[in-house]
Amino acid sequence: MKINLPDKLYYSIGEVAKAFDVNTSLIRYWEQEFPIIKPKKNRKGNRYFTPEDIKNLQMIYHLVKEKGYTLDGARVALTTNSKISETITLIDRLEFVKAELIKLKESLGEREAE
Repeated sequence: MKINLPDKLYYSIGEVAKAFDVNTSLIRYWEQEFPIIKPKKNRKGNRYFTPEDIKNLQMIYHLVKEKGYTLDGARVALTTNSKISETITLIDRLEFVKAELIKLKESLGEREAE
């Protein structure tokens, strides 16, 4: 899953939820369930996520939403499998290559029609 976030030091919970296309309540819930997510909080209690938190959320999203893991299963996978981050990075690259190939195929199809 490719998320579109600008390069920043901190992201609000709203920005994160919108990038993952989930509710803010799900992000807060995952924060409680997974100790690797540790957003900074200001005096008001607003959460600010670092790029490291975003990577961890991406791994959780991949396991839970895309692979169908339970929360317990995702928790175990995160602690036992150190290559999940590499796998997600590889999947993102492959999705990018696939999108580029599809664009190329469509542009070639348009040229043949002319």
